[in-house]
Amino acid sequence: MTSGPEADLERSCVPSITSRGRRAALLTDDGVRIEAAYEPRTPGVPAGQNGGTDGRPEDLAIVLAHGFTGALDRPALRRAAAAFRERAAVVTFSFRGHGGSGGHSTLGDREVGDLAAAVRWARSLGHRRVATVGFSMGGSVVLRHAALHRPGERRGRTDAHADAVVAVSAPARWYYRGTPSMRRLHWVVTRPTGRLVSRLGLRTRIHPDDWNPVPLSPTDAAPLIAPTPLLIVHGTRDPYFPLDHPRMLMAAADPAATDLWIEPGFGHAENAADAGLLGRIGDWLTERPPGTATG
Repeated sequence: MTSGPEADLERSCVPSITSRGRRAALLTDDGVRIEAAYEPRTPGVPAGQNGGTDGRPEDLAIVLAHGFTGALDRPALRRAAAAFRERAAVVTFSFRGHGGSGGHSTLGDREVGDLAAAVRWARSLGHRRVATVGFSMGGSVVLRHAALHRPGERRGRTDAHADAVVAVSAPARWYYRGTPSMRRLHWVVTRPTGRLVSRLGLRTRIHPDDWNPVPLSPTDAAPLIAPTPLLIVHGTRDPYFPLDHPRMLMAAADPAATDLWIEPGFGHAENAADAGLLGRIGDWLTERPPGTATG
């Protein structure tokens, strides 16, 4: 019987190899099938100073967690994946209820399990260092995932913890309705007509039930992440979450392990992230070993 990382891969997904990498169907701990893709680092492009735990870029994989209504094959996530592939291998996936994945979206609650499955898959492919980068809803997920899956803990066949975490355009607290964009989003999520619009127009299936219990908030998760390095990125022109959100996260996190970037003119999540910002995030991930931040 096969054991080790190869067995993890066989039991956790159904892989298919393509010329650009491989596609897989990952199975979460609660039985939801998640579509995922793996792409190696772009050949011939130099990585950062510390691409992996022993200086080899191949040791690092970056797992991208998209925002609400995003998916593995959406152009904005593909653009982000291409930028990060210049520095490391990249895993992309669609959260439950999105794209070709099964289940229904729970707006960041059970999605922690989707991210854990993707991180385990990256480790099963031989990557000793795995970083998570989340956008908007995905930003809240990478924060909660890092708090709930700590280094040294094994909640499955392979470690699901992240060695570095980046939250881009993430909310700090639940039920925020302080901007027109968030009021529209709450209408989509809470009304049957809104969920129908989401399913037909946005290709996103939303779970109709309220949270019970209410999950750990991003702000409550932030202090539990250290000593894992954390980068919080937020734009001054974010139409969903104003600047009190990243500042709340920073105030709650360990300052010795956390960096905060307030980006002038930046809007929201992967749709607004340009190549320059994505490249700087990639450099932040590749130029520091686990357990450090720039302060």
